[in-house]
Amino acid sequence: MVVMVTGGARSGKSTFAERYAAHLGKRGIYVATSPVFDEELTQRVAIHQARRKNSSFSWETIEEPYNLAEKLQELAKRPDVLAGETVLLVDCLILWLSNWLVRDERQPDQARLLQKITELQQVISSFPGTLLLVTNEVGYGIVPEYALGRMFRDTAGMMNQRVAEVSEQVFLVTAGIPMEIKSKAFPFV
Repeated sequence: MVVMVTGGARSGKSTFAERYAAHLGKRGIYVATSPVFDEELTQRVAIHQARRKNSSFSWETIEEPYNLAEKLQELAKRPDVLAGETVLLVDCLILWLSNWLVRDERQPDQARLLQKITELQQVISSFPGTLLLVTNEVGYGIVPEYALGRMFRDTAGMMNQRVAEVSEQVFLVTAGIPMEIKSKAFPFV
């Protein structure tokens, strides 16, 4: 089962995803996509780690800022994942996408980003276990002033649509309140 959890910044997405993972499995693998490059981010990561450590749910943490599709393919072969005992939680897809964008910032290549998203979508759509994917909705604000910002916003929106397409459930989290929205989508004829 693939579950996408989206919402705005600081909306409660990660907390909900962690709790939902505990509801769905016996233990979890937390795939962190954010490189830690300053003190403020170090503090944010420490809060996330402490929350997982203090929960009654057992977490293994793996850091993977770039090769997410490959890492998910590798983890999909583990017997505990195949048996449905271990839930994978990726936090977060937007950070993964921004890692690739910043890596190529001098010559951003949207086609390359879309290829990375296609690779990820293919792995997600055939994932044999339970996979929760946290992402952000970044298109609710103003149009970014710079071309790189617009490319990021547009590519992030395309990525979220493609991930939602292959997800069985999609949750929107606002003010800490999760709402399952995919089942309520308008049925086109």
